[in-house]
Amino acid sequence: MTTRAPAPESMRLDRFLWWARLAKSRERAQEMACDGHFRMDGRAIARAHAPVRVGSILTFAQAGDVRVLRVESLPVRRGPPAEGRACYCDLVTSPTSSVDGSPYAA
Repeated sequence: MTTRAPAPESMRLDRFLWWARLAKSRERAQEMACDGHFRMDGRAIARAHAPVRVGSILTFAQAGDVRVLRVESLPVRRGPPAEGRACYCDLVTSPTSSVDGSPYAA
């Protein structure tokens, strides 16, 4: 009989970005976290080891768009893309929306 370890309460930001397939490599995830343009729960983050928890709101630029995500679960491995997408929920669904959610950006 095997027992599963309890799910972790938090995970390093760079590891989450890589395992949830938001970054192609762990090195790129570290760069994203340390470039100074990343926010978690409204606070600027400039370190790859910042703890991510379920319910955290992540805001960052990716491919010319601003992405706002809510962490739904912490991944247990770097699995297939569908498994990574299940770990977060996109809060901004329209690429034409501004940061405040208004489709009428000035």
